Amino acid sequence: MSQQPSSSASILEATGQKHLTQEERFEKVRTLVRPDSESASAALAAEVAALVRSREAEGRDTVLGLATGSTPVPFYRELIRLHREEGLSFRRVVTFNLDEYYGLPRDHPESYFRFMRDQLFDHVDLDPDRIHLPDGTVPMDAVYRHCLDYEQRIAEAGGLDLQILGIGRTGHIGFNEPGSAADSRTRMITLDRVTRQDAAADFMGMANVPRSAITMGVGTILEAKRLVLMAWGANKSAIVREAVEGAVSDQVSASFLQTHENATFLVDGEASADLTRFRFPWLVGPVEWDAPMKKRAVVWLARKLDKPVLKLVDEDYNESGAGELLASTSEAAYEVNIDIFNQVQHTITGWPGGKPGADDSRRPERSQPHPKRVLVLSPEPADAFVGMGGTLARLREQGHEVKVVFQTSGNLRVADIAALNFARVVLEMAESSHSPEWESQTAYARSIVEAIDAKGEFGIDPELVRRLKGLILRGEARDAASVCHLRYHDSEFLDLPFYESGRFRRFRLGEEDVRALVGVLESFRPHSVFATGEASDPSTPQAITYRAFATAWDSLAEADFRADCRVWLYRGRDRPFEAHEIDMAVPMSPDQLEDKVESIRRFMSINEADLNAPTRNREIAATYDALGLAEYEGIEAFRRGPQG
Repeated sequence: MSQQPSSSASILEATGQKHLTQEERFEKVRTLVRPDSESASAALAAEVAALVRSREAEGRDTVLGLATGSTPVPFYRELIRLHREEGLSFRRVVTFNLDEYYGLPRDHPESYFRFMRDQLFDHVDLDPDRIHLPDGTVPMDAVYRHCLDYEQRIAEAGGLDLQILGIGRTGHIGFNEPGSAADSRTRMITLDRVTRQDAAADFMGMANVPRSAITMGVGTILEAKRLVLMAWGANKSAIVREAVEGAVSDQVSASFLQTHENATFLVDGEASADLTRFRFPWLVGPVEWDAPMKKRAVVWLARKLDKPVLKLVDEDYNESGAGELLASTSEAAYEVNIDIFNQVQHTITGWPGGKPGADDSRRPERSQPHPKRVLVLSPEPADAFVGMGGTLARLREQGHEVKVVFQTSGNLRVADIAALNFARVVLEMAESSHSPEWESQTAYARSIVEAIDAKGEFGIDPELVRRLKGLILRGEARDAASVCHLRYHDSEFLDLPFYESGRFRRFRLGEEDVRALVGVLESFRPHSVFATGEASDPSTPQAITYRAFATAWDSLAEADFRADCRVWLYRGRDRPFEAHEIDMAVPMSPDQLEDKVESIRRFMSINEADLNAPTRNREIAATYDALGLAEYEGIEAFRRGPQG
């Protein structure tokens, strides 16, 4: 079965969605999968360009509905490239945006008006009079009339020829939170708590995220002639499956796209991973029963039937749609069960750096050399502790030379109160000392307080404040490292330029960032590298730092240390690995898991999801237990990455 549809399939012409292939039969709306967000965005931009040019040749406007957030950024960048390099003109384009936060001035860096200017409008020849966004600054008593006027302007433009959409974790399109009706129109809406949590990093704290927004309604969106919903990264895979394969429900507003005659989900490989044709391909057609596919199917069957692997029988396979596995191998269930049980069992190790002197033929990591030089890459300071805090401690306790490289300062995640508390302590110390030696410190502390007061609730941190927040986070990171038994000099802070000069959803990887990773690899010459971010949303610091590492790694293909270096992938803020994906499982005792919890708590500006990381470790351990393996308090999971 092909894992990717033909790249020649049209994105905008989705009339074939009622005639899905055998593999797609669980999908209730047409879904196109591309390898990555860049290729998907380029394909969509090319079709939009063709639409704009054809309508311009006919003397007609193209009316585009646009979305914000990180998802459409690569699409907008490709449109800008087409304008600059291939002469695509937007003179006959009219735009309407989905939504806008209520209460933000239009020049605020997180307003969608400002976002669209930064990401598209200021870089193409769009007529400003043809740009339309909801206005989040209208008085409360004028919001209703403003929403009616917005609907009227869409109608006067001839309706939307194409509406671009993203999808939130609650399944919302626009800001149509759970409960939004199919016939809802443009209106003010109260934002869901999950939606505000997801925006917290953009606003440097959830307390700063607006509580309301103005959004097109589901009914308004569904009136567009064409709909394209884009989704990138593993964190979107579960909600994509629910919207594509689940029932139409006002609890997942994206599911209403199933009712549209010309709607397409355009997703990358990671976001498609939970669709039946990719997650359980044996249920939709013949598959090649190689070792990974066998492992996936047997683990799935055991979890589906809530039985240990070794208790599965032939009837379980035949009655659950996996009988072809037995037929393809000419083996009984018992033989297949033992094979897969052993594979899963051999992923478990208490020696993540390899056990010296042991037979390593069935262990995830080789026994030699010992000790190893182990490089742990942490995109933001908390990531390494959230994803592998217990393993960090194990590696250090077992004598390996561990270097944790914090790739970014993480200062955008530090709340104002942390900086204010620091400044106020300095001021109080100065007041209590009555010494002129404190004059410079007093002036510095006051400048911090004044800068934070001046920027207000939704303002941008000046460089002075960002620098202080980064230093505060350094202290917290070193404190967390000490809980994991790491020494002061076991940490290095890169402060990669893309982060220091950017903001969330606006980051751009540069050559300096890659050179910094090359320098780390060349100087440390690791035997093992632990990295994360390969499955993250492409615009996140996690994804960008992983690309920096991957590019640096590829550039060192001829370096002699690479032949003896293994790369392991871990998951921090992203969807955890499933049992069949795990190549190394590091168990933790109750005390070790509590130490991990304590390391995470050392970060003052930590969110609820990160604090719940140990719950995910317990869930992985429970899965291994249910498969018939030993019972552990928690497990940290790893998958093999690109090797030497």
